[in-house]
Amino acid sequence: MTREEKRQQVIEACIAQQQHIAAIAKQEMDSAQQQSNDYGANVDRYDSYRTKMMRSRDMYAKQLSNALAAIRRLQEIQHMGPQEHATHGAIVITDKQRFFLSIGAGKFMVPFKAESPRQAQIPFFAISAQTPVYLALKDKSVGDSFTINGLTQTIIEIF
Repeated sequence: MTREEKRQQVIEACIAQQQHIAAIAKQEMDSAQQQSNDYGANVDRYDSYRTKMMRSRDMYAKQLSNALAAIRRLQEIQHMGPQEHATHGAIVITDKQRFFLSIGAGKFMVPFKAESPRQAQIPFFAISAQTPVYLALKDKSVGDSFTINGLTQTIIEIF
């Protein structure tokens, strides 16, 4: 498997995770709106149940908006080529962890297609530019080491 194929699999897995989050947020937002509509007309100006449903709808709408924005940023990264240094859009493999320098999405699993019929689910961490790990990795190259929280890691591969 080439570096570009690996890179595309990681990005696609991260996009799939964000699409799942967006779908759940949309479903919950619609559910809260429907519950509010089913409740009937306002009883009074201070209808706490309707207010609760509208706050819930607004919270899920914000989550949906954030997930859609993350998907757009990931699609922009998808059109970039493989990286040589640890910069925005790079995938960094260390001797201890795997990082995708992109958005703050946390841990996600990448189903790498192997030669065998079984697919290996490999964990990656999508981290944003504001995290201490990203700052420790920034502009490093293969073979460089960095220490974060007392743990030293060596970069094995960047793509």
